[in-house]
Amino acid sequence: MVGHLPRVLTLITVLFVTLALGGCGDDRPEQIAKYQQLTQQRLDLLASSLDNNQLRNATLLKQYTRVLAQRQSDLTPLLEELAKDASTEGPMFKSLTRRYKDLNDSANFIDLDQQLAEAQNIYQAADTSLYNDMLSDPVNVVADMSKGQLARVNAISREAEALANGTDGSGAGSQLVGNPAYGSWQNNSSGTSIWAWYGMYAMFSNFTRPIGYDRWSGNRGYSYYNDVGRYRYTSPKQATSQAKTFEQTKKRFNSQGKRFDSPYAKTRTGSTSLSRQSASAPKASSTTQSASRKFRSSYSKDSSFRNSSSRTSRGVSRGK
Repeated sequence: MVGHLPRVLTLITVLFVTLALGGCGDDRPEQIAKYQQLTQQRLDLLASSLDNNQLRNATLLKQYTRVLAQRQSDLTPLLEELAKDASTEGPMFKSLTRRYKDLNDSANFIDLDQQLAEAQNIYQAADTSLYNDMLSDPVNVVADMSKGQLARVNAISREAEALANGTDGSGAGSQLVGNPAYGSWQNNSSGTSIWAWYGMYAMFSNFTRPIGYDRWSGNRGYSYYNDVGRYRYTSPKQATSQAKTFEQTKKRFNSQGKRFDSPYAKTRTGSTSLSRQSASAPKASSTTQSASRKFRSSYSKDSSFRNSSSRTSRGVSRGK
């Protein structure tokens, strides 16, 4: 019996080592799969909420665009396009579903870290409260187009915003500039990046002069996307494109002996009555690959990951 003891101890040691190695396996694929499952549930709930007029800001967007179209019929094509964001046909919802589909192919990502961060971001972005807050941007675009006849939501007044930030970045459609769902930065012949609207949104160009990236960076006003939601409503490819535009502009300024700061280096003042989910969102300046790793652990600990139920924010603040 004593002679068999070393053999027994060896077998026990091998068993413990095997169990230990098994416990140290990479659980990221499992986490990604779990997020995909929960995100599909959230997307289904979000689609249902939009279809059944259960999001306050979506309802307001429909009402605002309808009222303004009656007063300014020449804006009808643009307003009808903006109204799509109150449905599953809008660019923001389509962007979420496209990003969700891309999650199925790991070849779309640099590594598992980036894929997991994207899975977490889409899961958060599909939350009905967050999405309701995000819709404040197109709602406020229409409100500003009405020249004060329609109230802003989840944001201070246009005048108060300009005073608080010391900026004049409040031209028609300003809340949508920088959001890749509505346009992109394109280089002109002189190497300057100019905002190019997609499709019908190009009508905004009739009301404002060309929007250059360098001037916009220092003078932009508040928007939910740029100051609160950019981390969650931007895909890795879109974030890379934004970073490239910044680096190119910074390099051009450096060659002239000038300093250039990121448009997201300073969060603009302007939000009011946002949901708890938005209040806990990472800062807009954090939308980088390093930030994805930094915030990944906090997302994993988010109670909403363990309980996928969500509530729609009811807080609406009138602009004056």
